[in-house]
Amino acid sequence: MNNMEKESTLTTMPAINDGARISGSEAVIRALINEGVDTVFGYPGGAIMPIYDEVFKFDEQISHVLTRHEQGAVHAAQGYSRASGKVGVCFATSGPGATNLVTGIADAQVDSTPLVCITGQVPSGLLGSSAFQEIDIIGISMPITKWNFQVTRAEEIPEAIARAFYVARSGRPGPVLIDITKDAQFGLLDFHYAPCQGIRSYKPVPDLDEFRVAEAASLINAAQQPLILAGHGILLSGAEKELLELAEKADIPVACTLLGLSVMPDDHPNYVGMLGMHGNYAPNKLTNECDVLIAIGMRFDDRVTGDLSQYARQAKVIHIEIDPSEIDKNVKADIPVLGDAREVLQALNEKIKPAAHAEWRARFRELEQVEFDKIIYHDTTPTEGQIKMGEVINLVSQQTKGEAVIVSDVGQHQMMTARYYKFNRPDSHITSGGLGTMGFALPAAFGAKLASPNRQVVAVVGDGGVQMTIQELATMVQYHVPVKIIVLNNNFLGMVRQWQQLFFEKRYASTEMVNPAFAEVAKGFGLESKRIAERAGLARAIADMLAWEGPYLLEVAVEKEENIFPMIPSGAAVTDMRLE
Repeated sequence: MNNMEKESTLTTMPAINDGARISGSEAVIRALINEGVDTVFGYPGGAIMPIYDEVFKFDEQISHVLTRHEQGAVHAAQGYSRASGKVGVCFATSGPGATNLVTGIADAQVDSTPLVCITGQVPSGLLGSSAFQEIDIIGISMPITKWNFQVTRAEEIPEAIARAFYVARSGRPGPVLIDITKDAQFGLLDFHYAPCQGIRSYKPVPDLDEFRVAEAASLINAAQQPLILAGHGILLSGAEKELLELAEKADIPVACTLLGLSVMPDDHPNYVGMLGMHGNYAPNKLTNECDVLIAIGMRFDDRVTGDLSQYARQAKVIHIEIDPSEIDKNVKADIPVLGDAREVLQALNEKIKPAAHAEWRARFRELEQVEFDKIIYHDTTPTEGQIKMGEVINLVSQQTKGEAVIVSDVGQHQMMTARYYKFNRPDSHITSGGLGTMGFALPAAFGAKLASPNRQVVAVVGDGGVQMTIQELATMVQYHVPVKIIVLNNNFLGMVRQWQQLFFEKRYASTEMVNPAFAEVAKGFGLESKRIAERAGLARAIADMLAWEGPYLLEVAVEKEENIFPMIPSGAAVTDMRLE
């Protein structure tokens, strides 16, 4: 879909907000308003200045958030989208402004986050001339967008934006980029806007195959040791209720991927933990003992499967997935069921018979106790030594009652957050999954807070990742966004250091960090802040942070060479999970 024909192939609704002759830049803003956009993140520059002039005129209808870097804008749009379920929107100028969006766009593509990114471009007459700040952002972004398009005439703008929103949100969501030349922004058009309802040759949701659904139901009804792998697709489709019905009716244990976390309450008796390299012992190990594996809205990432040659060889695999390209890509499906997760589960639940698998679920509890005794207890309730990351997350979980939106960066703290925060509400876990983007959390957290003003939003970051986008503290202050930030500071790039310790004979090459005083840096930006290094004051410090009305940064000095276990070594099987 990355080479859109100029001719219209849309199936449209009657035009709305028809108006007089207006500029292309005004058409951009009016189109966004018609799509229900009320918040845009961005950074201005010469090639997009006409659009920003219209933002100024329409400021009562669209709120623009000036980030301190274009990467901050795109991550903020991601956080906004993930927390709200809406399409996130960001602006950037041409050249370096556009290329600074690339990491966030790639992140959104891998994690199926719907975005519309609008970039300014040099005038069409200068395209290909190496003009000042000209870059081929269409060519650069083609592999990492769901669709992209360059607008060179003002009259193309309404249709291009309508299509962008349709593509971004339909089927498996993803990012779209629209590049608009400066002369198209200044040009005039008779404005007509009609939301896109379909595109020829693009079928975002496969037709439901009732025969496949019946096959899947028959296999589940006959299973003795079934296991559900719940992925991000369940949250994207809003299928949490349907998942719960399937799990309870057929009494099936449910394990979550990293991005699937919060799809089911942590204290539900059928919930058995997180999959993956640093996930929970029981669901990883028992993946290779189940007889039917039901994967829903997940793509069998290598961090979940480990060695594919030894992954679930004994099981019949049912793969429920909206994207046909994911079927059989990594794990061969015995019964592939294409479709939207919610629609498929609704049909499946009608054919599922009540069942009980008490002995099978008890196996998970046995292994859960092994992990608790050997790892979890010591991570979350230490009484001596330095503060541990797990105890910080455990206290945050307790004090927020599992109700907060948790935004984590990438590294050891990310895995500790995923392991020890007890999620009790859907859409409560926002992180960079497939791409693993350090620097994601700070901007994503204030985007999430703007989308969820009535929920507590806590960003958990490491001392490495926070320094990649620390300038966005200024954005939080300028717009009074009361995000609570916890910096877990171990003066190391902790995840890399752990691998160096375990697999490179403790050769700590370029991983030890000399850090600034984060609490003092935060004060310089205008945030309330505190640093704590003693366990005795930790709980009170977290409580004070959560009670503060504005943005707050709490720096916690944690154990310097702490490792995360369990761990599946790279290339090992899920059954080879190390507990120490």
